[in-house]
Amino acid sequence: MTYYVYILASRMNGTLYIGVTNDLSRRVEEHRGGAGGDFTRKHGIGNLVFAEAFDDVSEASAMEKRLKKWRRSWKVQLIEKSNPEWHDLTAPYPRGLLVCRAYESWMRRCLFQVGRKIRHAMPS
Repeated sequence: MTYYVYILASRMNGTLYIGVTNDLSRRVEEHRGGAGGDFTRKHGIGNLVFAEAFDDVSEASAMEKRLKKWRRSWKVQLIEKSNPEWHDLTAPYPRGLLVCRAYESWMRRCLFQVGRKIRHAMPS
């Protein structure tokens, strides 16, 4: 099973939320629909700006915890390394459909490679 560490933003350089899930499409939709938690609902957070795929849940969870301890500037650097304009990575699809499985598969492969390079460049 694939697990994702993801970062949602309210807007470019806005409020950030970091999470982990095994179903990125469902989880982002939950956040957007207000069922993702009080923090994301309160701050209007719903744009997927970064995601990294992992095969091991403990590895994904450890990365999530590590990212949550990072300085904000490091998180912004991480986002801008792969998404300099802070585009919503789900934008090509209607919000109701969110991320189709083919796109999710492509994203998993690309972000895994990008994530590996970034992880080695960023401080722990």
